[in-house]
Amino acid sequence: MAACPQCRTEVPESSRFCPGCGAMQSSVSQMPTQMAPASGSGSPPPLASRTVTTPIGRLDSSPSFAGAAFQPGQVLAGRYRIIGLLGRGGMGDVYRADDLELQQAVALKFLGRMFAERPDMLDRFRAEVRNARGVSHPNVCRVYDIGEVDGQTFLSMEYVDGEDLGSLLKRIGRLPRAKADEVARQLCAGLAAAHDRGVIHRDLKPSNVMIDGEGRVRIADFGLAVRGDAANAGEVVGTPAYMAPEQFEGKPATPQTDLYSLGLILYEVHTGRRAFNATTWEDWKSQHSQIEPRSPEEIERDIDEPVVRVIMRCLEKDPAKRPRSAMQLAASLPGGDPIAAALAAGEMPSPQMVAASGGEGATSWRNGLLMVGAFVALLAVYLAIAPAATDLGLAPFQRGHDALRTQAKDAIKQLGYTEAPRDEATWFERDYLPMVWRARREPSTTWRRDYGSQGTPLQFWYRSSQAAMNPIAGSRVNAVDPSRIDAGMISVRTDAEGRLRNFLAVPPREDTSDVAPAAPHTAEMFALAALDTSRFREVSSRWRPLVPFDIRREWEGDLATRPGVPLRVTAAWWRGKPVSFAVRGPWDEAAEQRTVRNKNPISALVQGLMVAALITLGMVSGGARLRDGKSDVRGGMSLVRVLLILSLLEWLFAAHHTLDIVSEFDSVFRAFAFALAGSFTRFFIYVAIEPEIRRRTPELLIGWARLLQGRWRDARVGRDVLVGSVAGAASVTGLALVNAIPTWLPFSGQTPVNSNTDVLVGGRMLFAQFTAIPVAALGVTFALFGVWFLFWLLFRRRWPAAIALAVTMTLLALGAENPVLELPGAIFDGVLVAYVISRHGLLALVTLWAMRLLFLGIPAPFQPISPYAFSAFIAVIVPLALVVFAFRTGASRGASERASDG
Repeated sequence: MAACPQCRTEVPESSRFCPGCGAMQSSVSQMPTQMAPASGSGSPPPLASRTVTTPIGRLDSSPSFAGAAFQPGQVLAGRYRIIGLLGRGGMGDVYRADDLELQQAVALKFLGRMFAERPDMLDRFRAEVRNARGVSHPNVCRVYDIGEVDGQTFLSMEYVDGEDLGSLLKRIGRLPRAKADEVARQLCAGLAAAHDRGVIHRDLKPSNVMIDGEGRVRIADFGLAVRGDAANAGEVVGTPAYMAPEQFEGKPATPQTDLYSLGLILYEVHTGRRAFNATTWEDWKSQHSQIEPRSPEEIERDIDEPVVRVIMRCLEKDPAKRPRSAMQLAASLPGGDPIAAALAAGEMPSPQMVAASGGEGATSWRNGLLMVGAFVALLAVYLAIAPAATDLGLAPFQRGHDALRTQAKDAIKQLGYTEAPRDEATWFERDYLPMVWRARREPSTTWRRDYGSQGTPLQFWYRSSQAAMNPIAGSRVNAVDPSRIDAGMISVRTDAEGRLRNFLAVPPREDTSDVAPAAPHTAEMFALAALDTSRFREVSSRWRPLVPFDIRREWEGDLATRPGVPLRVTAAWWRGKPVSFAVRGPWDEAAEQRTVRNKNPISALVQGLMVAALITLGMVSGGARLRDGKSDVRGGMSLVRVLLILSLLEWLFAAHHTLDIVSEFDSVFRAFAFALAGSFTRFFIYVAIEPEIRRRTPELLIGWARLLQGRWRDARVGRDVLVGSVAGAASVTGLALVNAIPTWLPFSGQTPVNSNTDVLVGGRMLFAQFTAIPVAALGVTFALFGVWFLFWLLFRRRWPAAIALAVTMTLLALGAENPVLELPGAIFDGVLVAYVISRHGLLALVTLWAMRLLFLGIPAPFQPISPYAFSAFIAVIVPLALVVFAFRTGASRGASERASDG
């Protein structure tokens, strides 16, 4: 029989493991590495009570300095004065010393001479320094440097004035509940710091946890630690009593491997007993791999139920079932606030720490129902206000996209162009100029009342060509891209009722015919435009067509439904065929168009300053954050991937595609280049802002961080989406109310809310809008979050920054038509956005803006018999489905979990 050097239990000579502590019984020459020393308070205590911990057990140190390589008072390397020998083990000796240069106590750990000749042990010794130095945290024992003296390699480390957790537990048994929870939280914080730097300890146990004189925890001995990307399979290392099942199998270590060891420590800390006991290697392996430990509450009743759940989750045999991270574990402990602990320690919480904080984050069932009810009510109010607030409400849309396209193609044939086109494109545009012209000259209650008789303020475009139409500036055909004056190009513009308003046909470049100019026929063109020829008289021509012509004529007159509003009809012919036709109003005059502004000049100035500041911030600060390694690169790259996919999907659905392979390649190349530029612009803004927000107000990023980790069914994600949805619905309803008031009270210049014209097309254009909304919402959100951050830097306080952002958002939301009327709505938007940013964070703000875009994409009012009924139905269902999902995830699901936990 021999005494175990770990716990002094008698061990049979035939056994390799101590029945009391599980330490391997082996000669010191077989020990692969040593731990940091346990130290006493004040001067070193009697050496007989000191110990040196190894990965396989703990050895009594020598009771005297006899045989020590260095004596008290001796100065090493001209810097370290030896105070005394702290411990001696198989790997070498550990001394307490004074660092004369820095005037502080240190511990010097020497590699024994027998190992100095072994390259593998030297490499392990250096790796311990590299790994430990890579982790800087108050709950991790610091390692300073590596050196050599008299042929012996040593490392210098923090001298901890206290004792190790293993000896403390043997001395007093289990820790009091409050102290045990405090130790658990500090262990989680230190372990999370190591994992955040990619370091896996692999030998976490009570004797490797130091408790200093003030009760603070230090994780020590990184002798077996590895980088996560260097954890090789087949290597079996650790202390059997605290090894995870996968370690016995020689599988690569992961953070969950350390969490298993941490669970065993917490079990012992709270109960005073080990979870498993064995005497042989095979017994330890069997216990850890197959046996379920007793529940801690069966041993000790004075233990919180959440702590029991945390411990048992850590002790799952399958690593995938253990906690995601040490910070998630800390957040599950009673009173756990890992972010507050990190900030108090002067550390920037990692993105993983932020995601793991905040607890479950679910809202109550009652609050969830209230938010769903508020959203449905706001949607109902928006649809109820729509007849007085929107384009389609004032003038319902009666003819569908397909009918208008057929009518445009028939008009082209009637005008003498019967050859089938090779390529064609169609789209809607808002006919804004006639509306704003009337709004400036008539009381709003008058022109809005009879606007329906003029038709929906939309114009339909049809373009065809005898060659493939390949846009140059973008991916979609529009009125000027590709050029309207390319040979063979035909352009038709009608109003929403199909009445011809513009026609342009480009003659061939070569003209070899001798056809004399024929007398023009105007009746068919006036008929296609639904104009009464008796109300028009011919006048001298002053509008020059864009294409070659040999005859041109012009007329002036008005409409029976709009007497007194002068119209001018222009037409031109070439070789007897019409090549140009246009119905022009006074709003088409150049002087009139110069006075029309879609944006308030103050808003335009503020927006320009914002863009310049954010691009500068992204390029400068974003680059700096990437260099210092503190940015959320992983989350940023996830964001880039999502933005690229959505942008390319939008191109796939919305772009004008042809059978020309070269043109398609050019189109997708341009789309990818624009998507890449936009994505990485947002990436740099994100990595510039996110670390600073994480440093100062990390709670604003919890839902966002979890979403970037793919936890889209997380309760906190659902809650933030629910809050943002209600805020977005309130924002758009407020906008609709402002634009509805002029229908009931006379105002000047205010036009209604315009409709999303792509949604009216339906089909692939409808799906293109749903892919474009997240991209647009993220762009606006990052801009607003960046402005909030800049104000935070200026004022150094959250609420002054929020007030400044509210003012900025008010100026951005202020329109150019009637600032007095729009000011209350702009203020409401500014306050709402500032509140959501300051109170609920990034994910809620993204949802707010996405919901705004979803609402504005609804062709309101909803009319089941309208040509766009299906698009309207989808546009209403999508936001409702999003809110229901958010409620089930953030409220009902979270409430169910709390009930089951209770």
